[in-house]
This record gives sequence, structure tokens and C-alpha cells, in this order.
Amino acid sequence: MCRFVLYLGPEISLSSLVTEPANSIIHQSIRSRESQEPLNGDGFGLGWYVQDMTERPAIFKDITPAWNNLNLLNLARVTRSSCVLAHVRAATPGLPVIQLNCHPFAWRRFVFMHNGRVAGFKRLKRALINRLSDEAFGMISGSTDTEHVFALFVDHVRRAGDGLDPADLMTSALAATIEEVEDLTREEGVEEPSLLNLAVTDGKAAVVSRYISTEPERANSLYVQSGRRFECVDGQCRMLDPGEAHEAVVIASEPLSEGEGWTRVPPNHLVVVREDRTTEMRALS
Repeated sequence: MCRFVLYLGPEISLSSLVTEPANSIIHQSIRSRESQEPLNGDGFGLGWYVQDMTERPAIFKDITPAWNNLNLLNLARVTRSSCVLAHVRAATPGLPVIQLNCHPFAWRRFVFMHNGRVAGFKRLKRALINRLSDEAFGMISGSTDTEHVFALFVDHVRRAGDGLDPADLMTSALAATIEEVEDLTREEGVEEPSLLNLAVTDGKAAVVSRYISTEPERANSLYVQSGRRFECVDGQCRMLDPGEAHEAVVIASEPLSEGEGWTRVPPNHLVVVREDRTTEMRALS
């Protein structure tokens, strides 16, 4: 399974998430601690925002292993942002390792990534596509279940309109997307569970799910930590004042560092991060 991390808070270097922590996303690409498959070498991707230039995110991804990409190491060292997403991929068997299939995926101001799988995707793909609007279908470039789920999310966002608070909009759309995936798997008679750790942000707020259809104890891992600032000094990374402030939030498949403040997200819950960095967990019905 893939591994990912999402950060919202004061500007930090991408390397503070990608390379510097003891269990950085690059480390997780080589030796994941909490996944049945420790190797995530089928490509990687980054998404980040430069809010004073544009609301649309920057995306950089490649099919090379994250640990062996010099461009990634150099970019992460000198690039700073207040909203960062990083993903390392373990490709679903049968899906090609091509750049179009690397996460994250972007549409307008939104960035989306996934750890897990849609059960029986090949069986329900046609039915899923038939539910999509022309715009959502047209945005799909690759062959992953993730990009098709993102298209479902986009349609739920479009139907909701612009009246909702951004965090509420993404929460409603992500919950509806998970419910629709479950409807499709039931209609197609798929019995194995879907694993849907999904992360979405608009650069200011974010929503991340930890979800599995059945057997909650088998859900992919997910953690959240909040505090005053996440910093790396001389190779030591930590959250300052964890749990005592709402200025920086890190949500990750695995804790990036040792220390207090990492909270394991319960299965079948959403983590909602608002623009003021307050966080809450909501159960998925």
C-alpha cells in the first residue's frame, strides 16, 4: 500500500516532510513501518501551494523511486509552502507504473491522493464512469482507481456549489464519494473490502479519511499531530507544543518522528482541518 503525508501550517521546507524526519516519506518509500508491503517504489508525487501567486497547486511527480530522484531531493531542499502533500506509490498489481498514475491529482484548487484500493475496481469501473459528468470524466488521464474516485469527488463538489465553508464542502463531498464507492461495490457484488484513506485539500483547509468497508482492524494506518510549529533542526524533527496550539497540522500514514502528540485516527473516521487549523474527527456512518 502507498504512504502519504499532508501538512497545513506556517511555511516549511518540503524537506521537513520528505527527507529530514527519521521516518520521512522517503524513508517510508524504502521501509514502511506499518504496511504489509514495506516498499513503495513505484513513483512519487508532491503537491504544494504558493498562495500569493495563485490558488492553483504546483504538482511534481515521477515514476522513479523517491529515494533515487535527485530532482526531488534538490527541489525539497529549497521549496517552502504552508500546504504540502507528498505521496509514495506501491502500484496496484496490474496497473502500469506511468507518470499519469502517480499521485497526487489536481483539479482547479483541489489536490487529492489515496492510500488503499477500490475493491473490484475492474468490475465496477464502467458503472463508475457512467455516473460521471462530462467534465469529471474528461479530467481522467490515467488508469488508477484513485483518479476515478477523485472524479466522483469533483462531481460532488460541483453539485454542492460555492455556498459552503471550504472544510464543510470537502467533508460533505468526501463522505458522499466514499458512500458512492460502497454503493457501486454492492451493486457489482464485490465482497472484498475497499481501503479508502483519501486526502484532499484546497490549500487552506483539508479533509482526510481512514476507511475500510469491513474488518476495521485491517484499516490502513493514519495519524494526526497538531501544535505550534513542525520544525527540523540538525536532523531532529518535532512538533513544538503538540496539542497546545492550532497553528500546524500534520496528517500522515505513519508518524514522521518520535515524540508526543501523534494520535492514531480511528477506523472509518474523517479528520477535518479548518482554515484556522482547528481539527476534529468525524465518524463516517
